[in-house]
Amino acid sequence: MYQDEAGFGRISKLGKAWAPKGHRPIVGSHHIREYRYCYGAVDAFTGESFFIIAGGCNSAWMNEFLKQLSEQYPDDYILLIMDNAVWHKSQELVIPSNIGFEFIPPYTPEMNPIEQVWAEIRKRGFKNKVFSSLEAVIDQLETVIRGLHWEDLKTIVRRQWLVSDFELN
Repeated sequence: MYQDEAGFGRISKLGKAWAPKGHRPIVGSHHIREYRYCYGAVDAFTGESFFIIAGGCNSAWMNEFLKQLSEQYPDDYILLIMDNAVWHKSQELVIPSNIGFEFIPPYTPEMNPIEQVWAEIRKRGFKNKVFSSLEAVIDQLETVIRGLHWEDLKTIVRRQWLVSDFELN
């Protein structure tokens, strides 16, 4: 499974908008620095996914993510492919016996397809939106994640080189 974290907050994500010819679109915006983080893992073969919403990006939250992921898939061995964030390599991590790590090279986020999942989540639920509270951000994030179908996720994260090199028989 590809794993990563992303921040979602009250700073607006502006994007293109439609308006009648001759009229400038009006889009609300604000820069309030309140965030929550989403930890996620997606299987490139099946599109199965697992997400939690967390209060930060650190070893304690990574431990919580690993614990919940392990409990969700108790009969599977999960190899998490992830970046080199300091909390991914912390001595404080408690790695469950059914989870292993593999790291992509440093400074290569394009090698982790879950980055495109975050872009899809932002496109579906956060573009040109103003949120009245952090709770509204969390509610929107939960709604968008629940609306992600495994077929959509599989399309986003599946890479041809992965399919051809590791095709299951």
